[in-house]
Amino acid sequence: KDKEPTVLPARYPNMLVNGAGGIAVGMATNIPPHNLGEVVDATLALIETPDMSSEALMEIVPGPDFPTGGQIMGRGGARKAYLEGRGSVILRAKTRIEEIRKDRFAIIVDEIPYQVNKATMIEKIADLVREKRLEGIAHVQDESDRVGVRVVIELKRDATPDVVLNQLYRFTPLQTSFGCNMLALNGGRPEQLTLRDFLHYFITFREEVVARRTAFELRKARERSHILCGLAVAVSNVDEVVATIRASRDPAEARDRLMERRWPAHDIVEYLRLIDDPLHPVNDDGTYNLSETQARAILELRLQRLTAMGVQEVTDELAELAGKIREYLAILASRERIMAIISD
Repeated sequence: KDKEPTVLPARYPNMLVNGAGGIAVGMATNIPPHNLGEVVDATLALIETPDMSSEALMEIVPGPDFPTGGQIMGRGGARKAYLEGRGSVILRAKTRIEEIRKDRFAIIVDEIPYQVNKATMIEKIADLVREKRLEGIAHVQDESDRVGVRVVIELKRDATPDVVLNQLYRFTPLQTSFGCNMLALNGGRPEQLTLRDFLHYFITFREEVVARRTAFELRKARERSHILCGLAVAVSNVDEVVATIRASRDPAEARDRLMERRWPAHDIVEYLRLIDDPLHPVNDDGTYNLSETQARAILELRLQRLTAMGVQEVTDELAELAGKIREYLAILASRERIMAIISD
């Protein structure tokens, strides 16, 4: 609780889904965002088939998925990035040509490339028209609303829409490129990663997280069961426990006497084996010595726990924890179980 975590847990490869970008000393990273469903499907496929090739993974994740829409021109750039860790993806706005009046056409922009500022893009088009570097454009109007983007580029009567559109792609941010640099820290070291590397390292990371979490829960369940076994001994031998406590001068002596005595353990042998504490095993004669933790818990025991209902509560909780301990042990003993948890 006093240490800052090295990494934060994640149930899906959020670095691929959200993308990442940044600059450090002598290096930079620029990871594009991806479709959540495609990335999850690829991760599950790699869990199911660990030797799956990069080519097969690229059938599931064909390319980045940019939130502002637009079109990716060709698969060569994404393919290079996924196979080598570095590549350039060409992005183009999604447009259509619409007849707005008789013999008058307009180019409608419905989606713009990723990281392109719409206002800057419109200003750039207007500047090029004023400088006469773009011919055939009569007016540019932004009709976007909260539903979506809609930029109307009205053409002159004698303009050819396809020619103007190609000029817009060439001279304006309606067409841009996204340089993919799939650089990330792996084990604290910067590494150029392929698509398969990203998914493989994520699965390895999740496997470690699930195993460590299960081991933590197992340890906590065993610690609680250890205390409950001591309480079970106390409620099963309540008269002897009370007599031992009353014969002691102070709590410290009572604790020592409880720990020195050998108590019958036939009712809790199964639970003690599950706890598997090498420091407090069952004796050869079937008796059990209480630990200091158990003795303290007995001394702090409220009298109401000695009622029939209180005894049943201890027994029920011990049985419930025994089931959890068995489950945790089964998970830690089986990589298939861990992978099933990751997949869920």
